[in-house]
Amino acid sequence: MASLNDLTERVERLLLRHDEILRTNALLQVQLTSITQERDSLRSRLNAARARVEALLERLPAETPKEPEQP
Repeated sequence: MASLNDLTERVERLLLRHDEILRTNALLQVQLTSITQERDSLRSRLNAARARVEALLERLPAETPKEPEQP
């Protein structure tokens, strides 16, 4: 009978651990979704900033060759 009680306790502990793992997994999924959205937002902002910088660079006048200095 002792081994049956031991087995019952082990099964109950395993079930509790399983529930804990499921809850942890659900929390991690929420965090992953949040971080993924944040990454996508940052990527979008980076691309917009890059486009603005490129547009500003295009507006700069072209370089003119410098004349050699006279001694």
